[in-house]
Amino acid sequence: MSYANFKPVVWSKYIQLELPKFTVFKQDCDYKFEGEAGQGKRVKIQNSGRPTIKKYVPGKDIDAPENVDGTSAYLDIDQFDYFNYGIDNIDKAQAQEGVMEALQTETTRALAEQEDIFCATQMAKNAGYKTASKTISNAETAKKEVDALFVKLWNNGVSTKDDVTMYLTPWFYMLFQNKLIELKTNNDDLIAKGVLGLYNNAKIKMTNNAYNDGTDDYIILKTSKAFAYCNGIDKLKPYEPEKGFSEAIKGLNAYGGKMVRPKECAVLRCHAA
Repeated sequence: MSYANFKPVVWSKYIQLELPKFTVFKQDCDYKFEGEAGQGKRVKIQNSGRPTIKKYVPGKDIDAPENVDGTSAYLDIDQFDYFNYGIDNIDKAQAQEGVMEALQTETTRALAEQEDIFCATQMAKNAGYKTASKTISNAETAKKEVDALFVKLWNNGVSTKDDVTMYLTPWFYMLFQNKLIELKTNNDDLIAKGVLGLYNNAKIKMTNNAYNDGTDDYIILKTSKAFAYCNGIDKLKPYEPEKGFSEAIKGLNAYGGKMVRPKECAVLRCHAA
């Protein structure tokens, strides 16, 4: 071999990371059932009905106790994603500190994106209300359709005191951004969670993981209780592959979600003009 063909590689300590997508949906789910779920398990979620409030007349008997009906739903842990990567020992010997950390960061981002897409899809398909397909061409049309979506939730009992979030695609956000109330400077926590502003006291976030049916993006407006979600790395195992001289890590992420309050989730189906 000619030494002229030998090209040594200098490993930089600066690791370039892939840009993550805007993962926002899974942040605003109901996690109270997470401790009860695991791979292959299901959680029965019981919703209570609302009792009838009646006027009491002093001196007169009250009615017999009523049976308050409830509904139940099952949250299944039925989504499974895995990763499997390795670094050859020779490369590992040459690598500067930070390579494994970078891989871990990328793995976390990639898993989070899959979970976010799952949540967006389930919310979009199982929302209690969906509009017909709308063409959005300007800010005023966007505001009109968004206002109608809020009215729908308010008519279903959602109030401006509830924890409500709306998820906009980038193109819709560009039309709608001037309608938002800017966050106060002390709302660092909201800003860190991707909140871009407030509208009707709902948090506004932007995402490129929104569900699309081939024609329309699904702009989602929901309360934090509408969708229940559970997840966790179910298995994480280092090993040595039979072929080659690398060391590898493989992992399995198990998760699931369920629309438990569909009346608290509304969808605007729309596309740009």
